[in-house]
Amino acid sequence: MIRFEHVTKRFKGTAKPALSDIDFEVQRGEFVFLVGASGSGKSSCLRLILREDLPSSGRVVALGRDTKTLSSRRTPYFRRNIGAVFQDFRLLQSKTVAQNVAFTLQVIGRSRAFIKEAVPEALERVGLADMGRRMPHELSGGEQQRVAIARALVNRPQLLLADEPTGNLDPTTSVDIMRILAQVNATGTTVVMATHEATFVDQMRRRVIELREGELVRDDRHGGYGDTSVIRTLQPETERGAAAIAALTAVLEVQREVSETPGETAESATQRAVDAVEEVVETTVEPTSAPAARSTPAPAAQPSEPADAAIPPVERAAETSAAPGVDPEPEDAANRTLSIPRVDVDVDALGMADRLGLTSRDDEVGPTS
Repeated sequence: MIRFEHVTKRFKGTAKPALSDIDFEVQRGEFVFLVGASGSGKSSCLRLILREDLPSSGRVVALGRDTKTLSSRRTPYFRRNIGAVFQDFRLLQSKTVAQNVAFTLQVIGRSRAFIKEAVPEALERVGLADMGRRMPHELSGGEQQRVAIARALVNRPQLLLADEPTGNLDPTTSVDIMRILAQVNATGTTVVMATHEATFVDQMRRRVIELREGELVRDDRHGGYGDTSVIRTLQPETERGAAAIAALTAVLEVQREVSETPGETAESATQRAVDAVEEVVETTVEPTSAPAARSTPAPAAQPSEPADAAIPPVERAAETSAAPGVDPEPEDAANRTLSIPRVDVDVDALGMADRLGLTSRDDEVGPTS
């Protein structure tokens, strides 16, 4: 069906050949995956089979014809037995779905009777029996790819070439397209598909030809996609400066409250801002003396600790802000939430960097934006 005999393909202006000494053979009725990174030579192989390009050296034989000795006049007749599906669909936007499928048959001079019978059959084969009168822009991406497949199959070709047919589709639609291609192959059509979809290759376990920088590096009869360790993945970046950002946010909040509280002195407002910053830094930055505590739960408070240490900062703030001379309502100690005790700090002895939690320490806090 297809035979590459020591094929090398060079393009003008490039030092390295697109294909280098490629040698393989595809039998009639096979389903073959061409895999490899972008630029490895997959599309070049398909263009050579379709006679869109000719080899620089070696020989490509497809459907029993040497593409190098095939005349340009005979090429259209040669391609009648080859269907092609591409990533970008290549539909005629001014024609309906049925007209797109029929166009292939009209170009090669098929009779109206044959076209009338073949087009509905091809659309039904890909699950679009009721969409013949739709325009391409009225279809989803998956439906447009189905039209492209119907157009490639309407002349009942011996060979189907697919160049990344699922590249522009969502995962669910891609599965549907792969099922159609598997069904086409089951009827006896040879399928050669270039793809990056490792999942499909691993699940279907068909023949896999792997290319790397223009060279054939693997040919497995029932293989998987291969080594995916070189495929890069995005790793989340560690967020820095969280404590400083939270501290500045607390200061801005206090400033807003001060502007809404008539009669408050500058000294009391400053003290409130410092208190807010200290609370935020205590709750967002772990102590440097116990770095291992990040991965373990905080220990529960011991019975010997004072009861006031178990009051959350928010509740403590509510108690201290109560009117003078009014005792806060008693609270059952068992219902209190445990938290880190507040440490009194001599504010006057601290610089601005200390007040904002930006001093040099093991848990470095990044700059703010």
